[in-house]
Amino acid sequence: MTDVDFLCCRCGKSEPRLEAPPIPGPGGREIADKICANCWQEWTQAEVMVINELRLNFMDPKSLETLQRHMREFLLLDGPAAQSP
Repeated sequence: MTDVDFLCCRCGKSEPRLEAPPIPGPGGREIADKICANCWQEWTQAEVMVINELRLNFMDPKSLETLQRHMREFLLLDGPAAQSP
């Protein structure tokens, strides 16, 4: 189902929304409210590369923080100022 008034904050297009929050908690609701399904799919592919390239170990709490930071940057959840030049 497409919400006509919904514009993805990452791609700026009117694309289909996620059907449900992709992760639990307020972060998942924020993603569902701001990110289209296509951009989320792009992140899930990039996420694998981030985990592998940074060799994240989720037994270390800092690895989850690192992954969340990269996710927020990739999805532009903190606004255009979060973009790298």
